[in-house]
Amino acid sequence: MPEQFCDIGGDISLCYERFGNESDPPMLLIMGLGTQMIGWPDEFCGLLADRGFQVVRFDNRDIGRSSRIAGAPPTPRQLISRKIDPVLYRLTDMAGDAVNLLQQLNLAPAHIVGASMGGMIAQTLAAQHPDATRSLTSIMSNTGNRWKGQPAFDIYRYLLRRAPEDRDGYVEYTTKVFEAIGSRGLPFDRDRVKNMVARSYDRGHDPSGPGRQLGAIIASGDRTKELQTIRVPTLVIHGSKDKMVARSGGVATAKAIPGARLMTVTGMGHDLPEAAWPQLVEAIAAHAHAADRSERGASLSAS
Repeated sequence: MPEQFCDIGGDISLCYERFGNESDPPMLLIMGLGTQMIGWPDEFCGLLADRGFQVVRFDNRDIGRSSRIAGAPPTPRQLISRKIDPVLYRLTDMAGDAVNLLQQLNLAPAHIVGASMGGMIAQTLAAQHPDATRSLTSIMSNTGNRWKGQPAFDIYRYLLRRAPEDRDGYVEYTTKVFEAIGSRGLPFDRDRVKNMVARSYDRGHDPSGPGRQLGAIIASGDRTKELQTIRVPTLVIHGSKDKMVARSGGVATAKAIPGARLMTVTGMGHDLPEAAWPQLVEAIAAHAHAADRSERGASLSAS
């Protein structure tokens, strides 16, 4: 289906797309920091839909074609000191956006899948809105613990620089960032990534949006205790070569969430390389289907 817009309240409109049969169980895909919903490749979404899900992807607030939040992003000093003032919003607010989207589309409860910051949002959603969550899959994410899942030292030079404003400069620079944090043990499709970055620039470029999103991550702090309250079936996926969020972030996430299962994808970095799609799609789909079967079994036992 083509891109659509949903007013979720609070003067926020989210841009979203659906894939698959609307009669199938819903699955919501939440993308990461500064990355639009097209960071979930069309073909990847189609593969999940082929496995029997109605797949929905959307632009988080402050990115792509969704609403922008008024206010200046945190300064570099605030980011380094981790003292955000004023706090424009937190991950709780972004999880609320996702829940409101599900409710407005009559899709709750749904299987929640998040990558990177999207994993943080997905975790928060599962903890704070269990009635809207069938299952949780957290990919290449962390708990907010300052000592777990931190970037490799050589990645900070990309995090502390601002991308060029012009289209060509932005596309080339951002493609290099994705290449730096991308998979080392699996093929990196530079043309695919460059095309996604160019599409993102054309869909809606706001250099301040990712900064405000980063402020939300830092303002949310360590979420380990909250993760311990999650009771939905949880799968944690992490690449063995992730330089943006070290694998220790995935390990900490799986340890924090009761009953969570950790799956390591050999060679995968902080991206969704096509070579890993069969493994990723199979794991996500099998996990979600198993959660549905368990829920149906529990309902039959209760009756």
